[in-house]
Amino acid sequence: MIQVGIIGGAGYTAGELIRLLLQHPNATINFVYSTSNAGNKVSHIHQDLEGSTDIKFTQEVNENIDVLFLCLGHGNSKKFLNSNGFSSQTKIIDLGNDFRLTQDHMHDGKEFVYGLPEFQKETIQKSSYIANPGCFATAIQLALLPLANAKKLGNDIHINAVTGATGAGTSLSATTHFTWRDNNFSFYKPFTHQHLGEINQTVKELQSDFKSDILFLPNRGNFSRGIFASLYTNFNGTIEEAKELYTSFYKDAPFTHVSDTPIHLKQVVNTNKCLIHLHKHNNKLLITSIIDNLLKGASGQAVQNMNLLFDLPEGTGLQLKANYF
Repeated sequence: MIQVGIIGGAGYTAGELIRLLLQHPNATINFVYSTSNAGNKVSHIHQDLEGSTDIKFTQEVNENIDVLFLCLGHGNSKKFLNSNGFSSQTKIIDLGNDFRLTQDHMHDGKEFVYGLPEFQKETIQKSSYIANPGCFATAIQLALLPLANAKKLGNDIHINAVTGATGAGTSLSATTHFTWRDNNFSFYKPFTHQHLGEINQTVKELQSDFKSDILFLPNRGNFSRGIFASLYTNFNGTIEEAKELYTSFYKDAPFTHVSDTPIHLKQVVNTNKCLIHLHKHNNKLLITSIIDNLLKGASGQAVQNMNLLFDLPEGTGLQLKANYF
């Protein structure tokens, strides 16, 4: 069994990670680290786990675990690793943004690889340190990878994407209270969202001559979880050619699927899936992409990466049914 340690165990992504790992046939949770909850049962914080586990949060770490998941706030993973040493055999998967960009991928002699399996599965399999992608970045990159890989991006890309309230984390702010979110809708960080760095990085790695703008408007939705991304750009081919491009690119991807019919969030919430739909209007190709921000956008993809690191089938422990009703 793969011995797992989790750092920063009280947040949404950690809660989903624990839920997945408790059911994983090849992994067992060695410890869940949380300084603010040490000694308390994990199920007291993640109440959906009541009756599923008696694990308690701890302030102690086991340096000899097989894999460490970092579920810390952005910027805190480096600080934690600077203060805590682990075995040279311990693999690390960071769910924060500390190591996602090329200029940040080295830390204390460890090279972190960008962990988008549909982008570089073989590279991930050969690595020991993974920078798990951001949630918006996952949905948007999966919508763009086939076009970039075929060198078909030649104009500005316009993106409008909506995320649920869990995308903001557990800390309360003026825009996360129920009274603000309920029956409400707003944009934030227009054209400057932090995930643009990793999106641009991947697109330009696949299509180095892409010089146009990626214009991203993120929105807050009044639902708990999920991301619905709509993208459009110029495309000279037919809709049939676009569909062939996408289905061919994702033919071996177990979680990313191209739908013939328009898609909606209830198809992916509580799963590790990404669904994509294509629509052609005159010379514009509209790409819609949907994921669960906490699973394919975070913890589910992290487990998918763990499976690749340990030579397991990608879908191990991730055969989840959507909350359709």
